[in-house]
Amino acid sequence: MKEVRRLAMKRSIGASLLSLGAPLLILIALTGLFQRTGNDRLQSLPALIVGSGLIVTGALGRTRRRRKLLIALRNNDHETTR
Repeated sequence: MKEVRRLAMKRSIGASLLSLGAPLLILIALTGLFQRTGNDRLQSLPALIVGSGLIVTGALGRTRRRRKLLIALRNNDHETTR
């Protein structure tokens, strides 16, 4: 029982750290962007673009999953009322 609880705790900590990855990547990129000058600023743009892309794709994926779930619930509701 303790082993299962410990494994569940590791997964939740891992998921929490993973969810902070994209915002921290953006924060590091912005810090690098503000601290550098000239052409060196361009080196932080890939991290900024990747972090933003991860956040956008995550939001789009959640929206798509929620929409599919809503459609499935509505179809299930219509089938049970017949």
